[in-house]
Amino acid sequence: MNEDAQPRKLPPLNALKAFEAVARLTSISLAAKELSVTPGAVSQQVRLLEDHAGAPLLRREASGLVLTDLGLRLQAALREAFEHLKQAADVIYGPASRQSLAVSVPPSFAVRWLVPRMSRFYAAHPEIEIWISADMKLADVAGGRADVAVRYGQGDYPGVRSEILIEGGVIPICSPRLMDGDRPLRTPADLAGHTLIHVTPGMMEEPRPDWAAWFASRKLEGFDVRQGPRFDQTAFAIEDALHGRGVALAPRAFVANDLASGRLAAPFADGYLASDLAYRLVTRRGSLRPEAQAFVAWLRQEASADAVVRDEL
Repeated sequence: MNEDAQPRKLPPLNALKAFEAVARLTSISLAAKELSVTPGAVSQQVRLLEDHAGAPLLRREASGLVLTDLGLRLQAALREAFEHLKQAADVIYGPASRQSLAVSVPPSFAVRWLVPRMSRFYAAHPEIEIWISADMKLADVAGGRADVAVRYGQGDYPGVRSEILIEGGVIPICSPRLMDGDRPLRTPADLAGHTLIHVTPGMMEEPRPDWAAWFASRKLEGFDVRQGPRFDQTAFAIEDALHGRGVALAPRAFVANDLASGRLAAPFADGYLASDLAYRLVTRRGSLRPEAQAFVAWLRQEASADAVVRDEL
């Protein structure tokens, strides 16, 4: 077997726990108190982890403990890892009466639409635990691997029911700073003076209308649609636009709240480009579990309210 293909040995869990506590609290003594051990034991565990890493994770400065670049990267990874462990503990030790529901959605849909709304569902249904899987693969809804799914497409999925949840068209969006800057955006022709932000479809993103299709729909020629940054997810392109780097195309549903709050602007009143694809709600045929029925009804309600907001923008 190729050595590169062999699984890597995991660092000691106690050392990881000690470092995570020190990094979060920026104090060895506070970390020791939280972990119910001595400061010397915490220091020993951190040194052990540094031996595994082959480089320092912390350094002492006049202001106190400071994470090195490697320490910062490790802290970010551990934050996510320990959150997953807490979720696993919730499954093991959580109330037996709590009902779980497996939901599969595309990554950008999860980040820009679903997750920001989930607090409202939990407020209405505290007894239901939602497990969200964000990936591009169509989950086996018919076979029970997922209770509910959302997919971007035409809805021709065999063995399941699908209905349009959110329209799939796009609009140009940008930071309000670009609207009245040195090269103000007034008409589509003004895009010649701005950076175009692109989304490349692939394993992490579904295909949707791009800048070439948008310019063709306006019968505009001479634009170099090859220039500009490219991302593998719409959520990243929207973040780039929020920071004023350029103009991106995004589904209206993904940016409705940002447009309403003024964090983003839609530079052209007639900028919407429709699509025959849409985000579709996918469920199994036949009756659904009560938990799935509640979640489906909530999704429909949120999508309907979202459509009213978009129409008012």
